[in-house]
Amino acid sequence: MPKFLDFYIATWQYIYMAMDAPTDPLSLVFSALADPTRRAILARLASGDADVSELMKPFPLRQPTISKHLSVLERAGLVMRKRDAQRRPRTLVAVPLRDVADWIEPFRRFWEQKFLSLDGYLKEMQEKEKTRGRKRR
Repeated sequence: MPKFLDFYIATWQYIYMAMDAPTDPLSLVFSALADPTRRAILARLASGDADVSELMKPFPLRQPTISKHLSVLERAGLVMRKRDAQRRPRTLVAVPLRDVADWIEPFRRFWEQKFLSLDGYLKEMQEKEKTRGRKRR
């Protein structure tokens, strides 16, 4: 019976816990980058400004859906809306991406060091195999 009660309590807590939207800038950016459509929109904007109709061309999505994706990107500070007469082009704001890169940098260095260590170990093992092969002859 205690296992059932634990499961019930855990399920209740999960269902009813507050799922607040992220508010800190880095979390907003990671949340925005989590969607492949939004990443593709950013990639397109990296080549120049575009309005909603231009941004929706490669996707099988309707205008309201693209607009919602753009709202998420704007809230994260990755996209800015301009005004050009009747046109409202979006432009890429790359500063938040630098913040992401700065956050990721220590992890990149960590893995780079691990790979260098692995390379050294593999070279050492190859040398041992070569010397064993010579001794057997």
